[in-house]
Amino acid sequence: MDMDRAVIIGGAHSGSGKTTVSIGLMAVLRRRGLIVQPFKVGPDYIDPGLHEKACERRSYSLDPWMMGEKGLKETFFHNMTGANMGIIEGVMGLFDGRNDDTATSSTAHVAMMLNLPVILVIDARSVAQSVGAIVYGFENYMPELKLVGVVFNRVAGDSHYEMLRRAVKERCRVSVLGYLPRDPAISIPERHLGLAAPEEEKCGKRFLHDLADITERHVDIDRVLEIAAGAAIQKPSGVSSIPSPSPTGRGVRIAVALDEAFWFYYHDNLDVLEAAGAEIVFFSPLHDRLLPGDIAAIYFGGGYPELYARGLSENNSMRKAIKEWAGSGGPIYGECGGLMILTEGIYDFNGAFFEMTGVYETRVRMTRERLRLGYREVEFLERTILGDRGDRVRGHEFHYSELLHQPENARGVYSPGSSRLEGWRVKNTFSSYIHIHFKSNDRIGSNFVAFCRQESPRK
Repeated sequence: MDMDRAVIIGGAHSGSGKTTVSIGLMAVLRRRGLIVQPFKVGPDYIDPGLHEKACERRSYSLDPWMMGEKGLKETFFHNMTGANMGIIEGVMGLFDGRNDDTATSSTAHVAMMLNLPVILVIDARSVAQSVGAIVYGFENYMPELKLVGVVFNRVAGDSHYEMLRRAVKERCRVSVLGYLPRDPAISIPERHLGLAAPEEEKCGKRFLHDLADITERHVDIDRVLEIAAGAAIQKPSGVSSIPSPSPTGRGVRIAVALDEAFWFYYHDNLDVLEAAGAEIVFFSPLHDRLLPGDIAAIYFGGGYPELYARGLSENNSMRKAIKEWAGSGGPIYGECGGLMILTEGIYDFNGAFFEMTGVYETRVRMTRERLRLGYREVEFLERTILGDRGDRVRGHEFHYSELLHQPENARGVYSPGSSRLEGWRVKNTFSSYIHIHFKSNDRIGSNFVAFCRQESPRK
């Protein structure tokens, strides 16, 4: 089945401006009436949230190491359905990926896997004619890669851009597509886990409007569309259709925490649960007073509970409801921020303590230094909500907090391949700092639903 156009936006390095260029293109094309489907290479939550503001469609992560080639292609082609333009924002530098010989999960790896053209973004703030050598190196490092265009970011003006354009044109084959100027109005602020959250005013409608105007003024949008149209996207015969929900999961209602404090989810995870037949119902640990009714489990994703710790702590009725659910044996699955709310409390960056639910007998302390970052593969040491003993799953870990000590009332049920344990279990509550991708093991959805059906106190 022939499909429409798509392009990958790669960068020379982290911080080159991939997100700004990607969102600018999304906003322009959306304004032109196209249905733009966004994606993000690698494990990320913040950039996809910004994509969703611009496209009004869910942005999906594409990560070969976590998802496998089959899972990645299913996610890409399923979600391109109904869209006529796909924009995939890359990760770090174009060839940066997992720490192995082939840079697995790099932007280039995904581009080769999907046979898509790449537009390179270069931060030109402190470079002029030397940019020709930079682009020449990228163009020839992997000749089989379809590197077809370049956009410069943080350009001083037209004369600076002309120097950059000539330097590339004299030595390279790629099309020079334009630039974004140095303009504080289109810069995206950062915080300790990366760029600012998409719900913040800085990233609102006015920002998107201004960014679209600037992008359309300085970038050759028609040429970008031509490049994307040349991708010849075709759904492979081995990629399955979107599955119908399994009847075995009917009646399993999963309460998923979603608000300012909790919104780090791979959308695929929720899709996997729904495909297993579960019903997803969202709730706010920050604003709601009680849990949704008739649920079989609670799912806490990551986010910024440390920034909303006071509000979470002051919501006494919700904290009590969560602890009572856990105490009754109700299934709970938590990741990173989800682990934090399930402890006795959080010490914020200033050392102030805020009481949480107390499901785990330990506390969390925020630090100014990143404590752990990287891909993780874990093996289950016993049956869990995600799988059976011996099953393996993959995910990613990135956090600035730590447990003061191992929970005194819990045992570790994940082995991440090192001497440390992870995945703390107390009754039927399972939580970890690791964000597991549910497409890393084909059985996660059915296991999750079966566990909830068997163990939920509301049968």
